[in-house]
Amino acid sequence: MQRSWPLQTTNPEYSVLRHSGYREYKVENWYLARDGSGRVVHGTSNLTVFDAVLVAGLSFLWLKVTSRFWHLLCISLALFHIWGKCNQILSESVVLLPSLGIQLETCRGFPLFHKPFSIRREFIPMSSLEDVIINEGLRRWDVRYYLAFLRRRDMNRVMLEVAYKNLLPHHNVLVHVYHDLYSQIPNPTTIHIVPDG
Repeated sequence: MQRSWPLQTTNPEYSVLRHSGYREYKVENWYLARDGSGRVVHGTSNLTVFDAVLVAGLSFLWLKVTSRFWHLLCISLALFHIWGKCNQILSESVVLLPSLGIQLETCRGFPLFHKPFSIRREFIPMSSLEDVIINEGLRRWDVRYYLAFLRRRDMNRVMLEVAYKNLLPHHNVLVHVYHDLYSQIPNPTTIHIVPDG
């Protein structure tokens, strides 16, 4: 196994893990500031002053109020806040299994822990893969590029499966993943499966 950072000077949050049986294209939830300072901008948040104020406020409210409704409200607010802190996107990956297909992964958890709390995986078999594209879309007043896989569900339906849909990495990362995927997967015109009959 070998992990490399092909765009280390501009996008060090992007890495490629090469193995004989698969490749993983991973984008973590941080990036370098675009002002040239080299400062790291985190997309996740650790414990903050707001968390301390929230705990102090809920503790004060808990002690002063005797109503069951307010106690349940305090517990609900605390659980909702904890869930939000522990459900942050840590990284997203595209895993290429050359003979089998492509797997899209999203890791969620709390940034201080090294292991994610949950991983969502979606597999696209090579037999249903139509094409790999870089597309552009509008988000508010911004044009964003995204990497997508055209996946055939049945004879009449083709779906668009978007990779890195939460982090939306910069265009040069998408171009690097796109070119590397195209060098590893068969030509999309040869992927089609001819139905029996």
